[in-house]
Amino acid sequence: MTHLSTINPNLRSLAVIARVLDYPCTDLQEAADAMVCVIRDEGRIPAEQRQSLMDFIRRLRDTELLDIQADYVETFDRGRAVSLLLFEHVHGESRARGQAMVDLKALYARHGLELAPGELPDFLPLFLEFLSILPLQEATAHLSEHAHIVAALH
Repeated sequence: MTHLSTINPNLRSLAVIARVLDYPCTDLQEAADAMVCVIRDEGRIPAEQRQSLMDFIRRLRDTELLDIQADYVETFDRGRAVSLLLFEHVHGESRARGQAMVDLKALYARHGLELAPGELPDFLPLFLEFLSILPLQEATAHLSEHAHIVAALH
């Protein structure tokens, strides 16, 4: 995932959620305590969900990396029901998905975000990380536009 250096201080929780949804690595486990602090201190997430997210991050920190990676693959890579590819839920493999990805990639480019080779623009962690650099109102508008897709993953 592309690492962004200009995270909006009001949207750090989006960057944390993006990181938690990406493929697990040791960096994730090492950053867990800092991520818990961001979620706790920012207060943008409702209390019940905030506590669940902090508990989940602590569980990621305390579980063997190979076990976390196996769970990730089982959850996200073995079926479309909880795919982290946003437009797969709406367009499947149709041509409309391709155009939607082109449009999203253009949006990223307008904000100076260049994708790494092989990175898909509709990958939810990338999208959330991108939103975390935007002004609050713009990020909220983009998130609202895709909320029905994100809600389907819950």
